[in-house]
Amino acid sequence: MNDLHNAPRTRIMGILNVTPDSFSDGGSYIDVEAAVQHAVEMYESGADIIDIGGMSTRPGHTVISPEEELRRVLPVLEALCCDHPEIPVSIDTYRSSVAAAAVECGACLINDITGLMGDADMARLIADTGVMCCIMHNRLGEEPYQDFGSDIMADLSLSIEHAKECDIKDNQIILDPGVGFAKTTEQNLWVLRNLKSFETLGYPLLLGASRKSYIKQTLGYEDTCSRDDATLTTSLLAAEAGYAYVRVHNVERTMHVLNMYYAIYQA
Repeated sequence: MNDLHNAPRTRIMGILNVTPDSFSDGGSYIDVEAAVQHAVEMYESGADIIDIGGMSTRPGHTVISPEEELRRVLPVLEALCCDHPEIPVSIDTYRSSVAAAAVECGACLINDITGLMGDADMARLIADTGVMCCIMHNRLGEEPYQDFGSDIMADLSLSIEHAKECDIKDNQIILDPGVGFAKTTEQNLWVLRNLKSFETLGYPLLLGASRKSYIKQTLGYEDTCSRDDATLTTSLLAAEAGYAYVRVHNVERTMHVLNMYYAIYQA
């Protein structure tokens, strides 16, 4: 995982939601066997890492207890890491207790949608364990933006400063501009128009734009699976901008598109 700073191409993070209420595939993989099978299928289709989440973070989601989140993710993590140790796994959580259990199972990356600001113990856990972390932009309060682009950069810089104060090393950090979180549709589109600007922060970047509601609000697609073509567009934009990762639901189609992109530009 630590070779991301020199990754020759954009890699794929496959999304595995073990939740009953996620916006795209809620309820599809709450069974451990089905979840593991889907993870293996994504890996065989080209995913470089599988991101497992146990609590939906869609708008209006129900906040569950850490115990319930652990009840959902641990059996899948244990089965996947035991039976398929070759598959890298990340945990999508902002709770240090869930992250700690996941790392003990074998997770090598913590994907924190709060930018390390949602749990006071998260940054120290990452520093102590040495795992990678994805720090996502997400304004947790109601503070309005004054200058949207500058404010995102400032917010991410604060998260980075917090990480370094807790002794997280530079080579542990990935940044995510946070499409779909604390942003209007136009602000999400601004992020997608300006993906390359985030490289000035000096860290590998991840784009998590798959099937999100900004696509529905822009193009009118209600069905989440019908948003895959639009998602592929964002994955190509990320590749062009040099992103280390795209986080997607449809791994196979993303792999086809990225393979063709690199065949053209690396020939």
